[in-house]
Amino acid sequence: MRLVIFDVDGTLVDSQGDIVASMTAAFAEVGLVTPARADILGIVGLSLDVAMARLAPEANTERMVRTYKDTYAHLRATKGAASSPLYPGARAALDHFAGRDDVLLGVATGKSKRGLDSLIAAHGLEGMFVTRQVADFHPSKPHPSMIHAALNETGIEAGDAVMVGDTRFDMEMATNAGVAAIGVAWGYHPRTELGAARQVIDGFAELPAAIDEVLEASA
Repeated sequence: MRLVIFDVDGTLVDSQGDIVASMTAAFAEVGLVTPARADILGIVGLSLDVAMARLAPEANTERMVRTYKDTYAHLRATKGAASSPLYPGARAALDHFAGRDDVLLGVATGKSKRGLDSLIAAHGLEGMFVTRQVADFHPSKPHPSMIHAALNETGIEAGDAVMVGDTRFDMEMATNAGVAAIGVAWGYHPRTELGAARQVIDGFAELPAAIDEVLEASA
């Protein structure tokens, strides 16, 4: 059996619009100028409290986190699945792996449990992921805790697992857990920051072959 663990924001779904809007509201709440879009996307993948502290180290980040969460929840409730649309090819790739009897699917995300559950419901992905690791119960990426928990829950060995993500935090988390990593080029960190990836793919159609190659090389 193999375990394929996906990051969410920037990997499976494009949520940058709502992320930037929510961060803008959070900074306005404490009277600060919103960082540049590139700086906001640069912290995607970190747990929200860690991300906020990096962007505004001297601010009342507790208040900012609360405003961010409230704004994001409102946008999600208003827009539904359009709040975080799946990237082209994402659903077909998930369906492909779900139809294989040698693959289990998981998620390791900086989202909260509430946020992930809502996203899964909005896209009709219930039952797709056998393990869901979220920020509520783990240290922020790149700490390997999420991947360790996913391996423990599924009984899969690290050599039979792969992490798929769009940020250097995902790549570093996988490395820290002793798991191979595959980077995606369409996400929020540039390809140049995905140095720990065994491969970087340009589309979901490349993922099955990339996983086979990476895991066979690790065997």
